[in-house]
Amino acid sequence: MSFSPLSDLMVLDLTSVVVGPVSTWRLAQYGAQVIKVESPGRDLMRGLGGQSPTGQHSGAYLHLNRGKKNICLDLKNPEARPVIERLIAWADVIVANMRPQALKRLGLDAQSIQDAHPQKIYCLLTGYGTDGPYGGFPTYDSVVQGATGMAGLMQARDGRPAYVPMLVCDHVVGEIASGAIMAAVLEQKNTGRGTFLELPMFETMAAFVLQEHLAQQSFDPPVGPAGDQRLLSPYNKPVQTKDGFISFTINTDPQVRAFLVATGRSELVDDPRFNSIAARADNVTEWFEVRGAPLRDKTSDEWIKILRTADLAVMPCHTLETLPEDPHLKSVGLIAYEDHPTEGRTASIRASVRVNGDTLDRRSPAAPCGWDSGTVLEMLGFDSDAAQGLIAKRAVRTSKQEEKQ
Repeated sequence: MSFSPLSDLMVLDLTSVVVGPVSTWRLAQYGAQVIKVESPGRDLMRGLGGQSPTGQHSGAYLHLNRGKKNICLDLKNPEARPVIERLIAWADVIVANMRPQALKRLGLDAQSIQDAHPQKIYCLLTGYGTDGPYGGFPTYDSVVQGATGMAGLMQARDGRPAYVPMLVCDHVVGEIASGAIMAAVLEQKNTGRGTFLELPMFETMAAFVLQEHLAQQSFDPPVGPAGDQRLLSPYNKPVQTKDGFISFTINTDPQVRAFLVATGRSELVDDPRFNSIAARADNVTEWFEVRGAPLRDKTSDEWIKILRTADLAVMPCHTLETLPEDPHLKSVGLIAYEDHPTEGRTASIRASVRVNGDTLDRRSPAAPCGWDSGTVLEMLGFDSDAAQGLIAKRAVRTSKQEEKQ
């Protein structure tokens, strides 16, 4: 369905890789007009995210850059300055995730822009913020996972640190940024003033970890060790069956009783170690050993049927190969296929938000580098001769020029 509450919002996207594109993708899903400025060196995610037919549109790039116009602009070329100045004047919101030092050199930092345009909303996504001893350090998702203790959670559970094998920090911080931008838009409408937003990945994800795992250390004096001991149990993993693995969670006393009966362990229903939430908290190690014991006498499908009959939360433990074939996801049409301008038939993952019972429009496919350069220049008021001059001086590149490189 068409749901475009942000259709009057103009967003200048000076981001690349994942965290920034996630944020501007979300705004585009709600109808914002997003222009992505891409350097001639191209967004690293075009190739870093995996192979593609042309080598320029990895699957990750496709999925994170839908609904955006693309202009290829060489910000280091002095001839590009009039273009970026008109883009800034056009935009209501500027989103950037370049390092602060680079933005300042280019005159694209928040202070420079808001000094000239105090009504603008500027959102800077950084690794460690601009204050403190880490301010301005480079980073990537896996580095943040290590710095925030996320990898250390795996060490506490499994004996060695490990990364979550997806860019979870980038996704979380990008989504939070889009919400903060929408709050700033409301503030701007109410007051007429702009806002400088800064989203440091390290602080944001450290807060996520500590909200759960500061745990007993949240009190002064502490009442126990740090860490949610349930989540850190080595048995808190998918449970093995006769032919694979299943995932389930049981928390309430009725759920625990139903689980023990369904799995043939009725004798433990009245065990004083496990017969209440408080008892299971006091005996968390023993309880999770019971809960996580293999169920090898039946197949995954058989156990799922048994546990669902007992009204318990249980699902198959999918692999990357089986997830797209999940019957529920296929029924609701999460993935569809379309023809991309350069990549042929490609998968399109729609937004999961529903509005009045309907799913959102998928918006336009991610564009090749420089695909909309001419259109954007015309929109900004450059006549044909001026536009061709910018292209001839290579301040602006088109997709045809980029294909030749």
